Amino acid sequence: MEINDDAKDLVQRLGDAINGAVERSSEVADAIQELREAGYDVELVLKLEIGLRERGDDDENEITEEGTTLELTEEDRRTLRSMKIRFDEPD
Repeated sequence: MEINDDAKDLVQRLGDAINGAVERSSEVADAIQELREAGYDVELVLKLEIGLRERGDDDENEITEEGTTLELTEEDRRTLRSMKIRFDEPD
């Protein structure tokens, strides 16, 4: 599915807003500082993929991304938990 420029701009704004929220989070900053104080260098990488589909009466619209997987390190999991973000553990 091709999305128009307005939708692309809105998706970019959403990504920027999420990135900004993580950057401004005192809980994330505190967790990173604790890791540094424990003697670790910290590199936090979160991958965000946004799938869009047009709304309508037609149920045959498809989501643009399929089979997406997210690989999390233990530090990623701790950070997400500290931010009260829930995620499914792999089987």
